[in-house]
Amino acid sequence: MIDPIPLHVERAAALPGVTAVAGDARRLPYPDAVMDAVLLLGPLYHLGERADRVRALREARRVVRPGGPVAAATINRHAATLGTICLGHYLREPERRAARSAAADGFMLSPGAGFTAYFHDPDEVPGEFADAGLPDPVRYGVEGAFWLYGDMDDWLDDPWRRSLVLDAQRSMETEPTLLGVSGHMLTVGVADG
Repeated sequence: MIDPIPLHVERAAALPGVTAVAGDARRLPYPDAVMDAVLLLGPLYHLGERADRVRALREARRVVRPGGPVAAATINRHAATLGTICLGHYLREPERRAARSAAADGFMLSPGAGFTAYFHDPDEVPGEFADAGLPDPVRYGVEGAFWLYGDMDDWLDDPWRRSLVLDAQRSMETEPTLLGVSGHMLTVGVADG
């Protein structure tokens, strides 16, 4: 695991079987084609500039073996609006302003949290992958619309209901017209040889 936050590295390194080092997704400390897969959980929504996001994807492509997957998580453009409405926080002006900002230009300064995040339009992501040498990626809605249901934890705790909701999500996780409803998207590209 590579993370730019020293505390994250320290905590991860304390876990059994985890190797963690401080670093930056835009400059991976590995030689070419040494990883079986690369998973980016954070860089694409913590890097505000498109050039930096493409650079992180390009680095991931560089270190993965030919035929290996590069998977990256993104936060969808309207996730802040949907989430704050669902939680009842949209009634508060700071949250409403932050959600509107994210919907307008992708940038959100989280009230109280002190960090800025970039929220993608789902149609932006394939272009970033292509510019990094990862053409034709597949996009998956992680939560689908199910994250908006207040009792989803109850559904997931019950094995039968969990199987139903997961089956429903799998049936539509790559449907382009529904990608923006999901809070997060996982996009997977394959490094050519």
